[in-house]
Amino acid sequence: MKINYKGNIDLTIGAGGRAMNQLIHDLMLAEFDNEFLAQQGDQAILPPANGKLAFSTDSYVVSPLFFNGGDIGSLAINGTVNDLAAGGATPLYIAAGFIIEEGFPLAQLREIVKSMAKAAKTANVKIVTGDTKVVEKGKGDGIFINTSGIGVVENDWVATSPQTDDLVIINGAIGDHGMAIMSKRQGLNFASDISSDCAALNSLIASLAPYQKHIRIMRDPTRGGVSAVLNEWATFYNCSFEIDEEKLLVNESVRGLSEILGFDPLHIANEGKVMLVVAKDYADEICSLMKNHPLGQESRIIAKVNPASQVKVSMKTLFGGLRRVDWLNGEQLPRIC
Repeated sequence: MKINYKGNIDLTIGAGGRAMNQLIHDLMLAEFDNEFLAQQGDQAILPPANGKLAFSTDSYVVSPLFFNGGDIGSLAINGTVNDLAAGGATPLYIAAGFIIEEGFPLAQLREIVKSMAKAAKTANVKIVTGDTKVVEKGKGDGIFINTSGIGVVENDWVATSPQTDDLVIINGAIGDHGMAIMSKRQGLNFASDISSDCAALNSLIASLAPYQKHIRIMRDPTRGGVSAVLNEWATFYNCSFEIDEEKLLVNESVRGLSEILGFDPLHIANEGKVMLVVAKDYADEICSLMKNHPLGQESRIIAKVNPASQVKVSMKTLFGGLRRVDWLNGEQLPRIC
């Protein structure tokens, strides 16, 4: 008996019986098909890895589930891939856990699973194990997804402290993901052209291997945006960053919606951006290399490292002034990822 995708999730699907078995075989195993998932055990037995292992996990509760530029499925794969890649690892394997609310449309679940399979294929990672739970109606919010990822650090890449005069590079415009979610959530039709930058960054980061020893640190600026990453780095490494507002790229639709809602693009989440602190003498070469990649065509130098007289992040404004860029206080955009 095949699953009727015109129906909804019910508690029998989460009971571990025939209905769950059918869902897993007809949907998850079919879409995520690979030799490790085909083992169908409670674990995946994986081959030896050539290097140090990197392990990451994240949970995705984004609302709405579908937005311009992506959905919770592609977000769950790309987010974990990027967490591994920004640590210098080559992402290899993903575990996916689904918590689904009773009554959730099966058609939407199929769309999300297909999106995960497509994102995994694009990122060249395999979904090798997973879990599905169903909770009673009213005790969830449609669907939540947890993904855990394993990668291998083949070239012994390690983060090092930023040095005075180092430069900060980002691969394009900021704030697209957060504002894409916000415009969909608020029904702001005039902002419908805003699309999330949700993407897997591992191939872009891998292309930077020739300059690995000149890259001090990397991070993907998700929740809290660019300001959170720079403030975290400044605190951890006891240094100071100065952003050049003229160099920041903010798409006009994102800038306009941010002004209306009173948001600072520096605090808004991104899901397809990576920030790098690099040695000054190699910054232009690294930036040029990034521009050769489809996800790095708008790469630019946006900030510099100042002497560590004070741990802070500041920004030189378009008018020549200098303003403090502090941590975000509170939750500006909940359930953004």
